[in-house]
Amino acid sequence: MEPSRATTRRHLSTSPFKPRVPAPIKTFEEGDRVSHDKEGMGTISAVEGTHAVVVDLGGGKLLRVLSPFDKLHTL
Repeated sequence: MEPSRATTRRHLSTSPFKPRVPAPIKTFEEGDRVSHDKEGMGTISAVEGTHAVVVDLGGGKLLRVLSPFDKLHTL
């Protein structure tokens, strides 16, 4: 028995199911006002490429959020 290959599945045009559409990658800039689902509102204080951002929540509390930014929303 041969092992299965790790490939992406192709979508058949006759399939009744919709193809998966990748979610767009959120981008942030320093100074953007954001809302975190658990921590509340804050301001982006640093952007570390496309994989992490640092959010200043006020009162000296900083939060580093990793990509994907599911719990982080722009205001």
